[in-house]
Amino acid sequence: MRGNVATNSDARETKGFLMLQGARVTSSFRESLFDAANRAGITPNEFVLQAAAEKLAASGRQFSGLFNPGDMQEQLNG
Repeated sequence: MRGNVATNSDARETKGFLMLQGARVTSSFRESLFDAANRAGITPNEFVLQAAAEKLAASGRQFSGLFNPGDMQEQLNG
């Protein structure tokens, strides 16, 4: 039963804005980022956040998902 409680609370986890300040990068990095995001069919912001989430997960950090609870598990397993 305890597992159900955790699942239910994860489903109701609130979302919040992540306000990042502009970063200056080299033009070749920017071009590569935009190209990779375009090929993945997501925005550059989503691409960067996904990469950060993957790095956090790989380092053992626990969180329910990136944009929605459970979405990182789908990407890590798929």
